[in-house]
Amino acid sequence: MKKQNRSKPKLLIIVLFQNLLDEKPYYAKNPAPPLPGILLAALTPPEIDVEVLHEMVRPIDYKTDADFIAISFMDYLSPHAYEVASKFRALGKVVIGGGKFASTFPDEVEPCFDSICVGEAHKVWAQMVNDLLAGKLKKRYDAGLAPDLENIPAPRYDLVESKFFTPIVTEASRGCPHPCTYCQLNIKRSPYRTRPIEDVIRDLTNTKGLPFIKRKTAMILDNNLGGSLTNAKELLKEIAKLKFWAIGAQYSIECLRDDEYAELLAKANCRMSFIGMESLNEESLRDVEKKQNKVDEYKEFFHKLNKKGILTFTGFMFALDEDTPEYYESLPQKLEEVGVNVILPSISIPIYGTPLHKKMADENRIIDNDITHYEGDHVLFKHKHLTEEQIYYYYERTIKIFYSWKNILKRWWKFVSLQTFEGSLKEYLLKTVLGSVIYFKLSIFQRHHAQQRVFDKRKKNKPVKSISPAELDVKAA
Repeated sequence: MKKQNRSKPKLLIIVLFQNLLDEKPYYAKNPAPPLPGILLAALTPPEIDVEVLHEMVRPIDYKTDADFIAISFMDYLSPHAYEVASKFRALGKVVIGGGKFASTFPDEVEPCFDSICVGEAHKVWAQMVNDLLAGKLKKRYDAGLAPDLENIPAPRYDLVESKFFTPIVTEASRGCPHPCTYCQLNIKRSPYRTRPIEDVIRDLTNTKGLPFIKRKTAMILDNNLGGSLTNAKELLKEIAKLKFWAIGAQYSIECLRDDEYAELLAKANCRMSFIGMESLNEESLRDVEKKQNKVDEYKEFFHKLNKKGILTFTGFMFALDEDTPEYYESLPQKLEEVGVNVILPSISIPIYGTPLHKKMADENRIIDNDITHYEGDHVLFKHKHLTEEQIYYYYERTIKIFYSWKNILKRWWKFVSLQTFEGSLKEYLLKTVLGSVIYFKLSIFQRHHAQQRVFDKRKKNKPVKSISPAELDVKAA
């Protein structure tokens, strides 16, 4: 981290990650940082020094010499955010709050901070900082709904902690065109917007000061890169010219019906695609309005990506309303059969304000209103077909089977074996090695998270039915 001139006032930007109820701090083995902190740092006027602290990889420093504190947090972290803000304010610091939850429920959040940012910060942050320095900070700054995405500066990659393997993260668009009822984006819908392609390319090449190896990988953290396939294709053509060793991208699965899009991902050296698969139950997908997903397409699309050396990292939701015990009994084997490489599992969350939450509240099915539990590891509602204990049992059973070392190794070998030989031997070997590194980093991260955050917590409450060696040895497809 660069030495800073302490003749200037200092701002500490904290991106929260811990749950308030954790007995011990938990530090994730995550390969890339979130975007908000380093983007906010880039938006900060030069009259103030900046430090970014990701609670994901290091503890909050309450002895900081910073004059001002900015806290970015998600909904389930809001009590923790209030506690952190209270501690800093008691130390005489001015504390600003922001993020999706603050933007969605500003009246709840505002009393806990000296000021809050409502909406997307790039339109109001400079004014907030100038008012802060002038002693004229207002209680609330509202950026309005869906401002344009032009002239957003490149993120401050130089402020990313060295523990992150891939510091280069950016976004090419905001929003998503799909109406999935569980999604936070559908609390207050805004139009899908894209950034100028030249701005995205500038972000990806803003690598001065980074070690050579950390300049060669990047993540595009859009909610849906393919929300505009025309724009995504043009962007991928430009990214291909940058000769990254590997990039990661997030998009909706129906984009893969377009063969050109998949081909351009490969040419841009995409090595990991995050896709919201969510379920292998067609009825459950329809129930949450995720109609763009077709279960019978998964195997074909994942196979297509793997042949090109692109890993599939998919969101997967447990306890959707139409799920049954019979579905979960066969789920581990079905996951292997469709050929997904890595899953990001969570128990369905009826996030406050979403259509899913409204539906469950109207049906009087919400059983847990503790917002710190709305992180994907707790059962929060009465299910139509499953008891609470069944949900926990199948959730843990599936994770333990999927992330057994035996199955991790089987999926790796299958992924490596599927890749087609294209280009030179050097390019093929680099693709294989990088794909393997990314695969094991993601798999180990998910395995570690499950052991540290899911299984240990459950053991403290009540035991879950054990899993037999036969179940753990389920064969990969």
